[in-house]
Amino acid sequence: MFTNDDRRQIESRGSSVKNVEEQVERFRKGFPWLDIDSPATPERGILVLDDDKRKAAVDYYDHAAVNGKCKFVPASGAASRMFKDLFSAMEILENGGELPDGSPAVKFADNISRFAFYRKELFQEHEGKGTAGRLAILKKTLTEEGLNYGVKPKGVLDFHRYADGEIRTAIAEHLVEAQKYMRNADDTANLVITVSPEHRQLFESVLSEIKESYEKKYGVKYNISFTYQDKSTDTVAVDVENHPFRTEDDRLLFRPAGHGALIHNLNEIGEELVSIKNIDNVAHQRFLDTTALYKKVLMGKALELRDRIFGYLNELDAVTGMNISTFKPYPYIPGYNAIGYDEAFKSEECQMLCNDIEEFLLDELCISMPYAGDCKLRAMRLREKLDRPIRVCGMVRNQGEPGGGPFIIREKDGSTSLQILESVQINMSDEKCRQALASATHFNPVDIVCCLHNYKGEKFNLTDYVDNDAGFISSKSYQGRELKALELPGLWNGAMSKWNTLFVEVPLETFNPVKVVLDLLRPAHQSE
Repeated sequence: MFTNDDRRQIESRGSSVKNVEEQVERFRKGFPWLDIDSPATPERGILVLDDDKRKAAVDYYDHAAVNGKCKFVPASGAASRMFKDLFSAMEILENGGELPDGSPAVKFADNISRFAFYRKELFQEHEGKGTAGRLAILKKTLTEEGLNYGVKPKGVLDFHRYADGEIRTAIAEHLVEAQKYMRNADDTANLVITVSPEHRQLFESVLSEIKESYEKKYGVKYNISFTYQDKSTDTVAVDVENHPFRTEDDRLLFRPAGHGALIHNLNEIGEELVSIKNIDNVAHQRFLDTTALYKKVLMGKALELRDRIFGYLNELDAVTGMNISTFKPYPYIPGYNAIGYDEAFKSEECQMLCNDIEEFLLDELCISMPYAGDCKLRAMRLREKLDRPIRVCGMVRNQGEPGGGPFIIREKDGSTSLQILESVQINMSDEKCRQALASATHFNPVDIVCCLHNYKGEKFNLTDYVDNDAGFISSKSYQGRELKALELPGLWNGAMSKWNTLFVEVPLETFNPVKVVLDLLRPAHQSE
C-alpha cells in the first residue's frame, strides 16, 4: 500500500506505517454507533442546583485541598470560519456583484463602529458609502490592507470595548477570568493555551502588552505556557474508495484529527484541577461575576465527587486488605487467588460497601452495573469504575445553539454512563435514537472541570481512558477533489469516554461563543 517515499513521509511526522494502516482500515470498517439509553435530562442525568446547593458547592471549592489549578484554553484554530460569510461577500463585490439587504456582510459593514476592533483611521471614510464602502470595510478587516483578521487566530482578535477605552482580545478576557476563579493559594494563575506554531508569536505579542499591567491590577502572577497539537496525531485522508488520498505530487495527505488530539496536551498538565473553556467563549466583564460563580460551582461539585470517590477507594483497600487496582478485572478467572484474600471479598463488610458504591454510581453518575455473579469480580469492577479521571460538565438549556448534547449510553460491558455526543455520532436511521435526540433538553457549551489525579495523588495517564471506537468520518475536499477525513474521538466526547462524569445545569448567560463575527453584536459582547 505504501512506497518507500510514503514510509519516510509517515515517519517524519512522528507516526508509523502500522498506525496509518490502522487508520485506513478504520475508514473501511467505520465506527460503531453508540447505544443510546436515553437523553440526560433534569429528571435523570443532569443535576439542577438551588441557591443553597450552589452556595454549598462554592464553599466546598473555597476550602478543599487541591494540588494545583490550571486553566486549559483550546485556541489553535484560525478565525477564518468566523469570517466565512464576509470572504464570500468580498468575492461577490470584487466581481461586480451586489449583496442583498440584510445579508451578514451588509449587517457587518453597516455596524462596523460597534465592533471593538473598529479604528477610525481604517474605517471612517468608508462608512455609509454604499457598495464601494462595504467592499473597502471588508478588505480593511480581512486583508493586509488593514487588520488582516482573515488569517489571524481568534484568540488575538479584539472582542470587547470598555468605557474607559480599554479593548480586550479573547485571550485577555481569559486572563481576567483566570484571576477571578482559578487563583492558587500563592496568588498565581496557571494557563495552558493550545496554539498553532505559526500563531505563537502573535499570542506572545498580545500577552506581553497586558500581562504585567493585569498582574498589578489584579494582584496575581500569571504562569502562561503554550502547547501545540502534535503532528503525529494527524490522520491520513482517503478517497471515496477508501484508498490513501494522494496530492498532485503523489504525496499522502494528512489532516488535523480534530480537538480529540488535545487529550495528549491535557495529559501533560501536572496540576490536579483543570478548567477547560474554548477561546471564543468569553463575555463582557459585566458577566464576570456570574461566570465565576458557576465555574466555582462546577469545581466545587468536582471536588466533592473526587473526595467521595477517594473515600470509597480507600475503604475498598481497607476492607479487602490489598490494593486491587493492580488487578485486571477482565477477563475474570474463577478461583483466581493470587494473594489469598478471596474471603475478604465475601465478607459482609465488603458486600455492604459494594452495595453502597453501586447505589452511589447509579444515583449520582447514572452508572448501572451489570450482574457480576462473584464477590471478587463485583468489587474489582466497581474499583475499575471508581478509579478514573473525573469531569464535571456544565450543561445549558437547549436554545437551538450548535453543539453536542448529554446522553446516557449503554457501554460494551453492559453498564451505562453519561456521555457527550455530537450529532454525527447518533444513528438517525434508528427510531429510538431519533426520539432520544428530540427529547434532549440541554446541550454542551464546553464548560468542563477535570480532576486529573488518582486517590494516591498520582497523575492519571489520560490516554488510557479514550474510547477509540468513538471517532467519526467526515466528507471534505482538497482542490476540488472529494475525500474522507478521520476525526479522533473528541476531547469532551470519546477522549473522555471512560471518565467519571457529572452533568450540572448552568445558565445560558455563561455561554457566549463567537462562532461568526456577528456574534460580537450580541448583548454579552457589547457595552451597555
